[in-house]
Amino acid sequence: MAFGINRQELTAWKKAVAAGEIAFLTHYWLDDRFPNCKTVTKAGCGNIERLAEWGEQYGLKREWIDMRDDFPHFDLFGEHEKRILINEGLTDQLKRFNLL
Repeated sequence: MAFGINRQELTAWKKAVAAGEIAFLTHYWLDDRFPNCKTVTKAGCGNIERLAEWGEQYGLKREWIDMRDDFPHFDLFGEHEKRILINEGLTDQLKRFNLL
C-alpha cells in the first residue's frame, strides 16, 4: 500500500519513466514481508537497457526489475534506498520521509 504522495508526483514520475529518463518516486509503504521498512523508492525508466545499466552501479540485478504496469522500475528500500538516494543527490526525499 502506497501513501504520502499526490497524483501530480505520480503523474510526473510516470511521464519521466515513459520518456526514458531514470526517475525516482519515494513514498510511504507498508508490507508485512519487510516490517522494518516504512518507505520504498521506485527507480524507473522506460528504457530497460538503460535501467539495467544504471542499476548495475548499485549492485542491482536485471532480474529485479519490476515490469508491472508498463513502468519498469527497481524497488529500493532499507539501506539500499538510503545509499542510492544519497548518491543520486536526492536528499530532499531523505528529509521528506525522515530517512536520515
